[in-house]
Amino acid sequence: MRSLRLLIAAHKLCARLRPMPAVEPHGTKSLLLRAVHTSSSPGPQVTTPPSNIVAPFDDAFAKNQRDKASFVQVLDLFCGRDVRRRGHVEMIEAALRWMPQFGLEKDLEVYNKLLDVFPKEVFVPKNFIQTLFLHYPRQQECAIRVLDQMEFYGVTPNKHSYFLLVQTFGKLSHPVKKFQRLMYWFPRFKHANPYPVPAHLEADPVALSKVCLERISADRDAQVTVHQLPSSEVREDGTVQEHSHLVGIQSPAQMALLAEHDASFPVIVDGPFPLWLKKTCIHYYVLRAEPAAKKVEEIDPERSFYYPLQMDLDLDRDLGDDLSFDVDEVEEGQIYAMCMSGSGDERALGKWIQCLQETNPVLGQLPVLFRLTSGPREVQEAESPKEEEARRSTEEEGETRPHRRMEL
Repeated sequence: MRSLRLLIAAHKLCARLRPMPAVEPHGTKSLLLRAVHTSSSPGPQVTTPPSNIVAPFDDAFAKNQRDKASFVQVLDLFCGRDVRRRGHVEMIEAALRWMPQFGLEKDLEVYNKLLDVFPKEVFVPKNFIQTLFLHYPRQQECAIRVLDQMEFYGVTPNKHSYFLLVQTFGKLSHPVKKFQRLMYWFPRFKHANPYPVPAHLEADPVALSKVCLERISADRDAQVTVHQLPSSEVREDGTVQEHSHLVGIQSPAQMALLAEHDASFPVIVDGPFPLWLKKTCIHYYVLRAEPAAKKVEEIDPERSFYYPLQMDLDLDRDLGDDLSFDVDEVEEGQIYAMCMSGSGDERALGKWIQCLQETNPVLGQLPVLFRLTSGPREVQEAESPKEEEARRSTEEEGETRPHRRMEL
């Protein structure tokens, strides 16, 4: 009944508005529509230029040198070219695409420079209706894309970023809400990882290998040993041989396990296994045993007061237990040591085994089996034609002889 009354009242209101004069002042109507839907633009009205004369912003970034100074120079030239900054959305989107190529994807100052490209106090809503219906949606979505890229690369905005957003879009805009969400969650998740990755990775391969091996090893008593430093050696025939770095790690518990290894089973050098630290991929190798190499200690039944020692009882289960889920337990061999090498061939890994014999004499009595596989091509460095030919010959030899045994 109430809805019917509302419909009748609306019908009467429309009937009263019909006899309004058809001719009314054009200025009053335009001001009314402008107050409801859009904000007043400063200065005289300017027509939008056609799309064919818009400057190609990608070419502006491609022509300059790839550093921060040239990137900021392009932004300054754009801001000083036109007071109204027409085409600022296309400029900011092009800058976001080119930031990783300039190495500025984690620079907070450059992100604030991008937010400063927006015209100030133009997109601020004037009333509640403009705030409700996403005033200037394209510009607000562009600012949110800037904040999304900052979130993707872990860049925390500061007070200057908030000031630029409020000055451009107002306090109730969607970019400001996105900024508030970032400032709420980023400090809470910043120290959530108990094993954080260092902010700046070492450029030295030996120092980087130490960091990676300490990160992999779960034993704090494990000791990192540098077996070989990167060097070059001149042979008698005049050729130069490059020696890559060789860094290993082993704990006292691993040394004790290796000393108890069954001599009837070989130890295996397996790898390479990739380890990613941010955008850096490093390969490591392990010295392990086969799952069947574990020594099973047989206990005499007479030594125990409880006979038998193991009982396999089929106990009744509750009706609510779900027996459909099953887990396949895969046994793996024990890990005796780990290392990282620049070359990763049998010669370098054989030298690693020889260095381990100083602290593990049992290796001199055990056969060593190499099971090396080629790593993914997308994470390997570019090879020279000679290295590629040698690698292919090694792979062909490995197909006919998959496991090579080395007696030490």
